[in-house]
Amino acid sequence: MLNHFLTKASRVSSLTKHSVLPAFNFSRSVHSVPLATVEAEEISGAKPAEVLNLVQGKWIGSSNWNTVVDPLNAEPFIKVAEVDEAGVQPFVDSLTSCPKHGLHNPFKAPERYLMYGDISAKAAHLLSLPKVSDFFVRLIQRVSPKSYQQAFAEVYVTQKFLENFCGDQVRFLARSFAVPGNHLGQQSHGFRWPYGPVAIITPFNFPLEIPVLQLMGALYMGNKPVLKVDSKVSIVMEQMLRLLHSCGLPVEDVDFINCDGKTMNKLLLEANPRMTLFTGSSRVAEKLAVDLKGRVKLEDAGFDWKILGPDVHQEDYTAWVCDQDAYACSGQKCSAQSLLFMHENWSKTSLISKLKELAERRKLADLTIGPVLTFTTESLLEHTKNLLEIPGSKLLFGGEPLEDHSIPQVYGAIKPTAVYVPLEEIVKDKNYDLVTKEIFGPFQVITDYKSSQLPIVLEILEKMHAHLTAAVVSNDPLFLQEVIGKSVNGTTYAGLRARTTGAPQNHWFGPAGDPRGAGIGTPEAIKLVWSCHREIIYDYGPVSKDWEIPPST
Repeated sequence: MLNHFLTKASRVSSLTKHSVLPAFNFSRSVHSVPLATVEAEEISGAKPAEVLNLVQGKWIGSSNWNTVVDPLNAEPFIKVAEVDEAGVQPFVDSLTSCPKHGLHNPFKAPERYLMYGDISAKAAHLLSLPKVSDFFVRLIQRVSPKSYQQAFAEVYVTQKFLENFCGDQVRFLARSFAVPGNHLGQQSHGFRWPYGPVAIITPFNFPLEIPVLQLMGALYMGNKPVLKVDSKVSIVMEQMLRLLHSCGLPVEDVDFINCDGKTMNKLLLEANPRMTLFTGSSRVAEKLAVDLKGRVKLEDAGFDWKILGPDVHQEDYTAWVCDQDAYACSGQKCSAQSLLFMHENWSKTSLISKLKELAERRKLADLTIGPVLTFTTESLLEHTKNLLEIPGSKLLFGGEPLEDHSIPQVYGAIKPTAVYVPLEEIVKDKNYDLVTKEIFGPFQVITDYKSSQLPIVLEILEKMHAHLTAAVVSNDPLFLQEVIGKSVNGTTYAGLRARTTGAPQNHWFGPAGDPRGAGIGTPEAIKLVWSCHREIIYDYGPVSKDWEIPPST
């Protein structure tokens, strides 16, 4: 799947491959994408884009306009109408207007299941059109710089997800079941029931895929969501909502807010949504879990590991996948490879030198490396320095700032970096937190182990608090059985071609080991996150003609 859409993206991007943001080759205007209000290539300080809010079916501005700077050159280029704490009441009123039983359910307005199947079909078709797909790829690149292929993969997965829920597939999500009762006329039925008013909070790194998949899942099941996307990238979802409106999405079904975290927290406390989906940092996730009394689903930070087993195969391929897992999107994926355990058999190969060669191919010119939006260059280099103070550690490659760029100082700009730390040092309490600190950037820790040290590796995994993705690269069934049986990660890839990254629409993606864990993309994920179980027991009778009131019990 990954190779398929990277190949497809290469074909599309080859049309315009001579610069980071080349001119569009298609004849187009603002109206080439339904209801679009911007052109990705034309956004600039001289011609800034504006991002509005949507509430109660109306697009509105704000008295507060937050300026977003271009992450590649620091030019103020997007103005976001941010709602402050005094302005949340319309959003509170809109959310509280939705009853707990939702906008639709199996007993109420079931035609809306079919409506959302039609909306999905139309939106999937539009995203399949090269001019529309390319519009969103370019827009993603402007605000969350990544290579054309990586941005295209995000649009591709979103389009395929929408295809998956065309026609009758939305109502199939609400499939019920029945169990015979104890006597004639009694039967129990299990239904998937919406929560009603809900909230969705999503991060900057996938400005289209994550919010669309979670938003549509919420809507499919009958909920009314308020959506907040990181303001640095919210222009992407604003434009997508306009496209969805052109496909038949009722404008009152979704509210869209731009605001800071404090304002969003106030909205949540006052509107009291029945469920909130949060994708982002563990710190914020834990705060929300307390503030909202546990009514949350979380897909929080991921410190993701990969183990190379004792059987060495396909060295070039394994090196390429490791490079992609650690450094694609400049390492800004919640599934990025953070810690690589190499069996000593791999240590004897040229894997590290090949990783270094692949990392050094990455260039700012094609955005295969780019700005880090949550760490500064100084903080990334400081973390590297701290790791190198651990006895036996060494810099394998990187560890230097990018050169000849105009990336704002508030962001990070470093070369893809790997630091070796000995296994026996990682396991020490004084080093463990430092080594397993999530660095949302082009950074990984590499270590090696002997077969006799596998229990130490498993001990390190057991101590981790984040259990999102993992990879066990081996075709040895006994080794796979040992590692998989003694680990937790919710999305674990196993076998020769195992990777840590990749959140396609065809399998579950989400953490395990936490009852609050959220999935994304599949029918199982949608039903788990966006609906609850309701049991209705029919008991029609008849009552026996000779029935009498029994003694009290």
